[in-house]
Amino acid sequence: MSDRVVVLGAGYAGAGAVTALEDRLADADITWVSEHDYHLVLHEVHRVIRDRDAEDAITIPVEDIKSGDTEFVQGRVDGVDVDDRTVRLADGSTVAYDYLLVALGSATAFYGIPGLEEHAHTLKGLDDARGIHDAIRDAAREATPADPARIVVGGAGISGVQIAGEVAEYRDAHDAPIEITLVEALEEIMPGRDPALRARVRRMLDARGIEILTDDPITEATDEIVHFEGRDPVGYDVLVWAGGVTGQDALEGANVEANHNRVRTDATFRTSDDRVFAVGDSAAIEIDGTDVPPTAQAAWDAADVAAENVARAIEGRPLRTWTYKDKGTVLSVGEDAVAHDVMYFPVETFDAFPARVLKKVIGARWITSVTSPRRALSAWSVL
Repeated sequence: MSDRVVVLGAGYAGAGAVTALEDRLADADITWVSEHDYHLVLHEVHRVIRDRDAEDAITIPVEDIKSGDTEFVQGRVDGVDVDDRTVRLADGSTVAYDYLLVALGSATAFYGIPGLEEHAHTLKGLDDARGIHDAIRDAAREATPADPARIVVGGAGISGVQIAGEVAEYRDAHDAPIEITLVEALEEIMPGRDPALRARVRRMLDARGIEILTDDPITEATDEIVHFEGRDPVGYDVLVWAGGVTGQDALEGANVEANHNRVRTDATFRTSDDRVFAVGDSAAIEIDGTDVPPTAQAAWDAADVAAENVARAIEGRPLRTWTYKDKGTVLSVGEDAVAHDVMYFPVETFDAFPARVLKKVIGARWITSVTSPRRALSAWSVL
């Protein structure tokens, strides 16, 4: 009887792992489980905030990714029972496995801040981006130059910066009366990043008229006002929170070692259960005492090795150890982009046309890897 391999999630790690498993496991039965029947190019989902038509370019049907032999089950994962080796779905059905690869991605962390989860939009999926777009559109329709729509983005990491940039592009494209405020609890935007990158991004945000408030955490959100520890409250019409990530609730209670619902693994992606592997944002991957950051870049790179190790476990062979190497940072600020410390580039930090093209190439390369160059070319204008 063939081994049943189940992959949970259709993000970068899940989609990449499915294609890699299909190449490596000729005899296994592969089942792919996801809440959505498409793969979302998540690092470009902020484009939908500006233009909802962008979604067609960054959503790829799972049928265009998987082979005909791989079964796809659409459903939201509700839990995992490692003793029975089953995955429970929200509709009450179960999916049995012999080996499980968890690639469910992350959820938004609200850190217990009162009112934040109830009142803030987040950006973890396509529906979120649509919701932000619609909320900004509606707020702008009710606004006037004397009383502009107020958009507050909480969290000034890469996601928050890209969200603020897209709101600015929407404002300019529609000549809409919109004010944008980007809030960061720590002293600088993009905490932990190189000072040269932070300075370049801040100049780009300033040039777009985006107000930046740092060094003061949000302590509460009501339906119209954001409160801070030190400064005066700030009113808003639309609040977007991009302040942190945590694990999915679906992994709560699974009998594997975890940290905030992110499954603990080492550099082989095997968890505390020999039959369960985890990769991408679902995994808290520790290498040499340091956790790998939950980024799209890391998920892309790790998916192939995680799939290989599932195959090796089935075959009884030693597992391969993954080595993480940061390949640099590339992000967009509206139509512009900035890149920093990118492998093989002689300039440490650059923006304008070279950075914009590089960001497009990165997205196109990923889409090509899971589908085809033609699909990537059709998405080029959005990337």
